[in-house]
Amino acid sequence: MNRNDKQAYDRGTSLFSPDGRIYQVEYAREAVKRGAPVLGVRTADGVVLAALRSTPSDLMEAESIEKLHKLDDALGAATAGHVADARKLVDFARTTAQREHLRYGEPIGVETLTKTITDNIQESTQSGGTRPYGASLLIGGVENGSGRLFATDPSGTPQEWKAVAIGGHREDVQAALEDGYAEDLSLEDGLALAVEALVAADDEIESDELNLVTVSEAGYEIVDEETIAELFADATADAESDDADETGESEE
Repeated sequence: MNRNDKQAYDRGTSLFSPDGRIYQVEYAREAVKRGAPVLGVRTADGVVLAALRSTPSDLMEAESIEKLHKLDDALGAATAGHVADARKLVDFARTTAQREHLRYGEPIGVETLTKTITDNIQESTQSGGTRPYGASLLIGGVENGSGRLFATDPSGTPQEWKAVAIGGHREDVQAALEDGYAEDLSLEDGLALAVEALVAADDEIESDELNLVTVSEAGYEIVDEETIAELFADATADAESDDADETGESEE
């Protein structure tokens, strides 16, 4: 294979390389990894979505950075990656959810919505004149009384999770989720675990950089700043205690 052939596979949005890869999809995944981390936790009562909202300048209004989005009364999404691409997918999700209400008079299912979104994402990987979306979504909601949590991929693949992180520091956040997750978590436990996981991945974050929502049968609810500050203080204290214990053990 000569160099021009390699460049053709690299540029093409719908061309497989000889080893079965679509390079533009892989580049889109890299865009997601460079975004601020977001996570979801499925609990016995619903789903918790959390995001780290960091600003590149003190002059920027933090409220203008949206990482968590209401899709329907009992559906929410967290986004990582290119903001414009994520917003386009969120708008598509909202339109799809409203169309379901108009057609059938009932809310769309979490899995049905996720697969409709990923079908749309997959189209961009095989159509000329398009590029893959440089964003991934976590979609959480309540279906038949139970919480469900899905993640989308720039390839158009949906996956269901009990707890998952996407974006920057994913490995560290995911490790903390795996350590602390249990099947019988309440919404309050899920909120605490979400904050603990983000703090574990980056000990320099501040409480005002965190956004949290819960999605349950009560609907999509934004967690207030006071509650977030309390959760953050508890998570920070636990992290400092763990560090002190490890230091003491190493000195012995």
